[in-house]
Amino acid sequence: QVQLVESGGGLVQAGGSLRLSCTASGSLFSINTMGWYRQAPGKQRESVAVTTRGGRTNYPDSVKGRFTISRDNAKNTVYLQMNSLKPEDAAVYYCYANLRILTRFIDGDYWGQGTQVTVSS
Repeated sequence: QVQLVESGGGLVQAGGSLRLSCTASGSLFSINTMGWYRQAPGKQRESVAVTTRGGRTNYPDSVKGRFTISRDNAKNTVYLQMNSLKPEDAAVYYCYANLRILTRFIDGDYWGQGTQVTVSS
C-alpha cells in the first residue's frame, strides 16, 4: 500500500510564505512524476506545480515566479515553496504522484488527502 501525506498548510497574511511537503511511503518501486494541485471552493482542481524525476518542472502563469517545486528522490518527498501569497491562492492543496509499486510493472496515480492553505488580506 502506498500513501501520500502532506503537511505545512496553515494561515498566512497576504505577502507571506508557506512551505508544503509531501512524502510518499509504502511498497513503491519508483516515482515518476510528483506535483501539487489545488482546489478552492466552487472551483475545479488545478495544477500549480509539477516535476518529473529528471527535474523537469512546469507552472501555470498564475504562480510562476512565486512558487517553487522541488523534490528529494532519496526521501520520496516533494516540496512546494510558496512566496508572495495572495488571497486567491487560498485552497486545499493536494499532493500527486505517478509511481510504480514494488513487484508490479504498472504505473498508477496517487493523491494525498490535502492540506489547507488560507491567505488573509
